[in-house]
Amino acid sequence: MTRPKAYLFAMALLVCASSALTPATAQQTPTLNSRLSGDLVPTHDPVIAREGDTYYVFGTGMSARSSRDLVHWTLGKPLVDNRLPEWATKAVPGAKGMWAPDISFANGRWQLYYAVSTFGSNRSAIGLFTSPTLNPAAPGYGWRDEGIVLMSTAQSDFNAIDPNFIVDRQGRHWLSLGSFWSGLKLFALDAKTGKPTDPTATPTSIARPPAPKGAPAPVEAPFIFDHGGYYWLFASYDYCCKGVNSTYYTVVGRSRAITGPYLGKDGSAMMTGGGTIFLRADLPEKDRFRGPGHVGFLHDRDGNDYAVYHAYDRDNQGAPTLRIAQVKWAADGWPQAEN
Repeated sequence: MTRPKAYLFAMALLVCASSALTPATAQQTPTLNSRLSGDLVPTHDPVIAREGDTYYVFGTGMSARSSRDLVHWTLGKPLVDNRLPEWATKAVPGAKGMWAPDISFANGRWQLYYAVSTFGSNRSAIGLFTSPTLNPAAPGYGWRDEGIVLMSTAQSDFNAIDPNFIVDRQGRHWLSLGSFWSGLKLFALDAKTGKPTDPTATPTSIARPPAPKGAPAPVEAPFIFDHGGYYWLFASYDYCCKGVNSTYYTVVGRSRAITGPYLGKDGSAMMTGGGTIFLRADLPEKDRFRGPGHVGFLHDRDGNDYAVYHAYDRDNQGAPTLRIAQVKWAADGWPQAEN
């Protein structure tokens, strides 16, 4: 074989080998979700934060998990003993625990907003704990009860659960919340107290899926974050808490203003049930984790973005399970979860 022919033959072999290896190589890069291990169950309504070299995930029941690598998770002691503060038992008779915490850092302290309610009722309240650190072994660690933030009653058109805190680009503080009823709401907060600037003010509506007259509007779990000149709103549509029969899924919309309107990629408004699907389980015969929802977001200091959520494990009797997906930003500027 002459040298030119030998060269061309070698190049052809190289191209064939590259083509053959590309799919296998892709398969050898596991997603973060596929590598998660440790104390993942039960996790419901998770939120994630990082302090120092440790990641923390908090969930309903004030559960606390920690990890140094985002992969292996260890369950610690609950943040508080889950016994309701006295104000909460009076505000929401029959409530048994604390739901859906939200973690944020503001004014030199960690803020933990949480919900108190009974299932299916909108007599609900949001409370607030604060601590100088998330590390139980650090000096000064401990959660201080800051009392009630706001509440809803049977006369309200919203349900005060699933809180989420954000500071906008102008330094204004906000709390989004909501479940069913007339949908998701946004309240302006006093930057010093972390409580509404005007408790009697009408909140801003930011999402509500359509529903027949008199029927429930299944939307909850708002989470707002700032990226690329837009505010992004995650919301969970449909029904959670039914194990493998849960139909929960997560949509996302964006807005130039924190108050909305939040629109999907196709221009559909989240105030009329629009938005772009971010997480949704595949067909039952193809997918193990059902009803993915109640998404929290972390922009890590290394530049990576992550979405934390729960889903119901078909292979483990429908147990609510911790899931974490790395978020990639597509060429069109929209987020995609690497599941």
